[in-house]
Amino acid sequence: MKFKVVLSLTLVVCSFLRMHAQERALNKALSNSPIAYAIYDESGKLSSWNRLIEKVKIADVVLFGEFHDDPIVHWLQHELIRDLLDDGIRPVLGAEMLETDDQLVVDEFLEGIINDEKLESSATLWPNHFTDYHPLLLEAREHGLPFIATNIPRRYASLVYQSGLDALGELSAEAKRLFPPLPVPFDISLPGYKAMLSMGGSHSLETFPMAQAIRDATMAHFISNNLNEEGPFIHFNGAYHSQDREGIVWYLQNSDPNLKILTIHSHMQAEVFPPDTNAVGRATFLLITNERMTRTH
Repeated sequence: MKFKVVLSLTLVVCSFLRMHAQERALNKALSNSPIAYAIYDESGKLSSWNRLIEKVKIADVVLFGEFHDDPIVHWLQHELIRDLLDDGIRPVLGAEMLETDDQLVVDEFLEGIINDEKLESSATLWPNHFTDYHPLLLEAREHGLPFIATNIPRRYASLVYQSGLDALGELSAEAKRLFPPLPVPFDISLPGYKAMLSMGGSHSLETFPMAQAIRDATMAHFISNNLNEEGPFIHFNGAYHSQDREGIVWYLQNSDPNLKILTIHSHMQAEVFPPDTNAVGRATFLLITNERMTRTH
């Protein structure tokens, strides 16, 4: 009996040592390998993908601020959706990259009424749609998730740039369904909009940040109108639209101050450790990717 106990303990110890030897070998291999990304919390402390997922689960809205040509960011967007689905959470998806007047076409694609070619010929798609955003649409179609086109049609953003927000009031009632109710509030004192005025050239007109604001307001409006209780609204947008809790966040909070909004801010560096101090604090989570990564377009 005593021999069996000693043997069992020996086996346990050996198993423990093997496990830790494997862990040390793995850590050594990782430390000597290129690292594609790192996640930090709001204070700049190193965080983890699992921690981000847990926070996403309890949010009402998640704004995933991206660099549009970053393959690591696009991969993690897909992983985020898959991880939520694996946990039985069914998010609503939405994107800056699709315009509100294309919602019918998007819905028809999700329902299988039209194929890729019809989608391409009927909707206003970005040049990198099929490499970077179409997989998200396919994910939504496979799992029956809503996908909301949230951005104002570019012709109306151009109109605001040319003539200001008041010009939207001259449009038809049908056109006005594609952006928020008028008048749309605009605060030029917000640092993000104020910075746009200092860019110089013809863009120094106040209508330049106004055009950005109508995009932000429209995205916030269609996010707010499509919230549900099965999961958070996961929205994909350029990092500038949600950094520092301005842009889309400002309009969402104007609509409902009690919304639980989580932001992810993407930032590129030559090395992912440590974070650039200028990027820390810009969002709930800071996602740093390696700037040497091959771009998608």
